[in-house]
Amino acid sequence: MSRTVEIWADGGCQGNPGPGAWAFVLEADGTRVQRSGFERATTNNRMELVAVTEALRETAGRPDLAGAGITVTTDSQYVQKGITQWIHSWVRNGWRTSGKAPVKNVDLWTALWELSRGMRVRWEWVMGHAGHEMNEACHSMVEQAIREGLKRQG
Repeated sequence: MSRTVEIWADGGCQGNPGPGAWAFVLEADGTRVQRSGFERATTNNRMELVAVTEALRETAGRPDLAGAGITVTTDSQYVQKGITQWIHSWVRNGWRTSGKAPVKNVDLWTALWELSRGMRVRWEWVMGHAGHEMNEACHSMVEQAIREGLKRQG
């Protein structure tokens, strides 16, 4: 039986840049894993990247999911297009854009690239705030993580 992993991920900020958070929900073999995290000063794009990277790290850390087909669903075209289209040119160009500028968030892109290369990942995009149940759930987790993170800071 071929195992499958479904991942939904989201990231966001209050202000951009500003305090932000990331979240993911991972479902595999009838189990659900939910995680989120907070960063005091970040950007929306960074949080979107961290969300998918953390979800894939969770998957990689589960030997029972080795070789599984993975679907990552995100509302970030930056993530979805970046990892499926733009990254090939960035790697070829030494992590530079077609305009020769350094790729933004290169630390996160290189981590995601290295992690995802050994996995069978399909990257799906959904419109954010459009009623997609799992995307809305992740968005709520992001908002909660920001609220809790700001409370901890006082």
